[in-house]
Amino acid sequence: MSLRTLNAESAAELDKDLMSHGAFSIDQLMELAGLSVSQAVYKVHPPEKGRRVLMAVGPGNNGGDGLVAARHLWHYGYQPTVFYPKQSKKELYQRLSQQLKNLGVPFTDDFEEALKNTDHVVDSIFGFSFTGEVREPFAAVITALENTKVPVTAVDAPSSWSIEGGPPKSGPGAKFNPPFLISLTAPKPLVSHFTGRHFVGGRFLPPSVAEKYNLDAPKYNGVDQIVELPTGEKSTI
Repeated sequence: MSLRTLNAESAAELDKDLMSHGAFSIDQLMELAGLSVSQAVYKVHPPEKGRRVLMAVGPGNNGGDGLVAARHLWHYGYQPTVFYPKQSKKELYQRLSQQLKNLGVPFTDDFEEALKNTDHVVDSIFGFSFTGEVREPFAAVITALENTKVPVTAVDAPSSWSIEGGPPKSGPGAKFNPPFLISLTAPKPLVSHFTGRHFVGGRFLPPSVAEKYNLDAPKYNGVDQIVELPTGEKSTI
């Protein structure tokens, strides 16, 4: 199964189309994305492998997807902990954070210490809109993720990677190639540099939008919100 990729500009336009012609709200899209992320984690790291999951959450929509995923993982029986150093003041993100606090999910300011006491990490720091240089506190976090033996699932992109070009040539993230990636809506061109298990979550895309962006519709099984691409399968541009 070879799926076409979606560059950063097209991904942003597609989101706009989903919220205008598609009549989706940002809340709905984030909920669907986070649900896909939680299912990917369940596939690659079922609870019997260890219930402690550390969520590395960024300040934007990718981070919001991580907050939603944390809530679903809690309901699956996991024990999520959230590292969210740059918390958004927008109402949506505040509600997502409060939902987790209502469940008793702990928030931490010490990523390195939390990393020593977890079984799995979800990297939802930066997504398809990331450009430029990685700054603190996320530079140290990404360096820690490069060096950890704890398995990591990246959301839409391994943080620090260019959507078009993949990992940076130097600095934080240059050697970061996590074992798992969940692409949202459609794969991004960076997947040509990715070597691990790759999932796609986008079981909400209207056919008219998929056709406009020349995207393939993967075959989802049963009630799954994700589909795994065969090992070694490369997406097409």
